Amino acid sequence: MSTQARYSPSVPRVIRATGTTDNTGNVTFNWGAGTFSAPPVVTIGLQAAAGFRSHAITANSATSTTVNVQASAGVTLLGIGVLAVGTAAAGIVVHAHAVAA
Repeated sequence: MSTQARYSPSVPRVIRATGTTDNTGNVTFNWGAGTFSAPPVVTIGLQAAAGFRSHAITANSATSTTVNVQASAGVTLLGIGVLAVGTAAAGIVVHAHAVAA
């Protein structure tokens, strides 16, 4: 009696998208209906000019993901470099990779 079996690993769905932030620093990626059955795991990459940029995923569902990008200027205070308060970063190219969880 044979005990051999075949195993085929499942390949998760991966979607790549690129968008540009609006004047409030937000960009929304819309995943087509039925693309994901639950909120995907999303990784973000920013493509920007010189300067400090930070991002946060502010909303994530099975149908869309919203990312907010902030820009901060460096300030030197008493010889110590610190970041100023962030402001909305418009026109920043954002790359997203969404993977089915």
